[in-house]
Amino acid sequence: MNTFDHLVQLSKMLKNLDGWLVKATEHAKAKKFEADTLVNSRLAPDQYSLAKQVQSACDSAKFSAAYLSGKEAPAHADNETTIAELRERIQKCAAFLETVTAKDLEGADERKVAPKWLQGKWMRGDQYLVQTGIPNFYFHVTTAYQILRHDGVDLGKMDFIGSMPLQG
Repeated sequence: MNTFDHLVQLSKMLKNLDGWLVKATEHAKAKKFEADTLVNSRLAPDQYSLAKQVQSACDSAKFSAAYLSGKEAPAHADNETTIAELRERIQKCAAFLETVTAKDLEGADERKVAPKWLQGKWMRGDQYLVQTGIPNFYFHVTTAYQILRHDGVDLGKMDFIGSMPLQG
């Protein structure tokens, strides 16, 4: 799988995450509670809330795309407090990923990736994507999924996997 294919997969998973939030809203409506209460839900007291999991998944995807393409990642204030705002954040990040072309990623494997949090150190692009970007993204996406499941939202494996390029 090449770098572009990995970013396409991140975009697909962001769209799946958006769909889970739609289902969360439907679940809340059926159970007669305010869907936005789920934004602060978490699995453990010392773990990020649903809002922070969504924000972190979005950040991981957009920064991976930006670092590898040389584009500037869009800025977000991390101030979403409603399901609608989280969905908007996801849609903006997915839209940014769609601006990254295969041509933008030429040489990405060899590109030096030096986020501020590495404090002056760097990784090659391929190492960053496979050893940091993708695992971090899936950590937050999976945790968001589990928070919603824990709160009773009817999600299954196919909601997580999403559409597949079936043939025949």
